[in-house]
Amino acid sequence: MHRGAGSKPRVIIAPRQDTEKRTGDTLLSIIQAAGWPIWPLILCSVVALTIIIERLISLRPTLIAPNNLLDEVVAVTRTSLPGNDVVNKLAENSLLGGVFATGLRSVIAEPRITEEMLRQSFESAGRIALHRLERYLNTLGTIAATAPLLGLFGTVIGMIEIFGSQAPTTSGGANPQMLAHGISIALYNTAFGLMIAIPSLMFYRYFRGRVDEYQLTMELAAERLVPHLMRFAVRTPPVPAAEAVA
Repeated sequence: MHRGAGSKPRVIIAPRQDTEKRTGDTLLSIIQAAGWPIWPLILCSVVALTIIIERLISLRPTLIAPNNLLDEVVAVTRTSLPGNDVVNKLAENSLLGGVFATGLRSVIAEPRITEEMLRQSFESAGRIALHRLERYLNTLGTIAATAPLLGLFGTVIGMIEIFGSQAPTTSGGANPQMLAHGISIALYNTAFGLMIAIPSLMFYRYFRGRVDEYQLTMELAAERLVPHLMRFAVRTPPVPAAEAVA
């Protein structure tokens, strides 16, 4: 039909569902073309993504070391030691609260506790807390280190299969177009391995920095709380020199 002078050309927009379908088909075809070595990389990507999401949720400051928690503990224990219900609530408050609760329980259970024993109690609780902070980080670091190697392994396997299956052409050589297409498909594994390794390494370094920061916060808080709690410890009177000689 003839368009008039004032009419505008019609713009046909492809449906969104068709575009998404083509994208899904392309990804599926890439995975199928890359061969079996890409499946370990897909598994690594799922594990890495799960760890990243879990650590982002678990390493929030409100769950590890809330602001002003030390000041609140000092204020509560300014005149006397709290009861067991208060200590239990403190232990459930956060990871740092659990460390504080361990020190309070040590003083409550042993009124004649020494400063060295109290510090050891805090150190033991701190090691347990640090272990919880570092949960899954070794796995994430391993994925960041091995994903490029797995991708390179898949590429090598693909190259071996390509050169081994190339049939000579009528001119006596291999088909360059087919060879280039096969090499590009084999490189999918390397590219996918790097796509997994780069964000995994970035998040691993980020989480390590957060853990080191929390560890320093806990150490400084425990160092401040030890002399405060030692005020409630019963001092053992020194033995007279005459009795000691006897």
